[in-house]
Amino acid sequence: MPKKLFVAVASLTLAISGCGGGGHAPISVAAPPPPQTLQSLANQPPDSAGLGFLLTDGSVMFQGNRLFDWFKLTADSSGSYLKGTWSQLANLPAGYAPTDFASAVLADGRVVIVGGEYNFGSFVLTNEGAIYDPVANTWAAVAPPTGWDYIGDSPSAVLPDGQFLIGRKLDTLMAELDPGTLQWTAMASTGKSDFDAEEGWTLLPDGSILTFDVKNAPNSERYIPSMQTWFSAGSTIVDLHSPGDGPCLSYGGGCYNPPGEVGPAMLRPDGTVFATGSFSTAGPGHTAIYTPPVISTDPGTWTAGPDFPENDNAGDSFAVLLPSGNVLVLGNSGTLYEFDGKTLNASGQVPSGSSLLVLPTGEVIVGGATVQLYTSAGQPSRSWAPAISAFPASVLRGSTYAISGTQFNGLSQAAAFGDEEQAATNYPLVRITNQSTGHVFYAKTHDHSTMAVATGGAVVSTNFDVPSGMETGASSLEIVANGIASPSVRLTVN
Repeated sequence: MPKKLFVAVASLTLAISGCGGGGHAPISVAAPPPPQTLQSLANQPPDSAGLGFLLTDGSVMFQGNRLFDWFKLTADSSGSYLKGTWSQLANLPAGYAPTDFASAVLADGRVVIVGGEYNFGSFVLTNEGAIYDPVANTWAAVAPPTGWDYIGDSPSAVLPDGQFLIGRKLDTLMAELDPGTLQWTAMASTGKSDFDAEEGWTLLPDGSILTFDVKNAPNSERYIPSMQTWFSAGSTIVDLHSPGDGPCLSYGGGCYNPPGEVGPAMLRPDGTVFATGSFSTAGPGHTAIYTPPVISTDPGTWTAGPDFPENDNAGDSFAVLLPSGNVLVLGNSGTLYEFDGKTLNASGQVPSGSSLLVLPTGEVIVGGATVQLYTSAGQPSRSWAPAISAFPASVLRGSTYAISGTQFNGLSQAAAFGDEEQAATNYPLVRITNQSTGHVFYAKTHDHSTMAVATGGAVVSTNFDVPSGMETGASSLEIVANGIASPSVRLTVN
């Protein structure tokens, strides 16, 4: 992704993807779509807001405009992000100010970023990396996989077992980071049809990863981690990649020829994947819909989706899964579109290059020089919600407890980009509301039993730390995943 803007802040570069158990109700969307709302935050960030990550304590951290600086947005006492407040976080390690990197929130609550197409604004395909500890508010350097002199803007995903998988941009090499040891293990990429550059990875309910090729478009592939093998997922029918977009770009290891771009892909509640394209030779970006196979090594099927209106496209742009099951996609024009399973409906306008992230409230935070909240009128099916089966009836402030139930990880990663800048939110948050005051508190979750999506009726669990400063007394507790809350349970905070 050699050309882009830093979330509508001129002259800087930053680029800013579910299926439930059986019997889930289909999405119901009114036609024409209801009006959506966009509101600017009451308090704006000190240094703009680029890529954002939803931390497991309910706050949101954003990369600042200086690229090595980070800021955190915390909701107010009523749980409102619109009236939330900002605080500065630790800076990245010296010498590392990347854009366009691989990234994730890990099962232990830490945030990892690896590589970067640019470092301090220079095209270098850096192999540096760092991991952020939100409890200690510190960044620590992460060494690259052995022999990886260049990483750049690479695809990545957190696997169901919590391992962080990354594919090297310049070839087909893959490696897996163990969050516990911060050690890398080389993974085979048998069968990969082309290099990993500019491709995005979408985690499917069976633990496999879907990608649609850029260099070998319109081919698509699925990676089965347990077999360390890529299998054909067939043709996307329509070409989702844009033509190569520029001259050879020099870096320390040689010269990189950009093969083009694609848009984000999103697993939807019905089990299909909505894949979006960059600009085409005809003008508008195409889209396609993928249905995974019953037999894991089979290709699955693709059908063509709607083209973007007005010659728009989503190359190197963001998409999120709304609680309603619609996919919100940001076009390169700055137009927001909701895909309802059949059509792309324009639903708002924001600066081109903005970032998108679903909040625990179900709202979408739109990053940029001015940060906004997007609210959609749709509602989720009850069958998509997490459900709590075992929890403590009484908790002590400052202590840690286990909680278990079903669908704690949501039905999708719920966030996607064309290739890098991954910010998936498929992990559980714990929200506690004091029944006397109505004040809202998030208890940091960590060490989730799985990072899979669409876990259906399987019992899963996480751990949560009761805030030492929260109010005591009768309270209600919810599990929230991808902006969808479980039915609440009662507990007493001591």
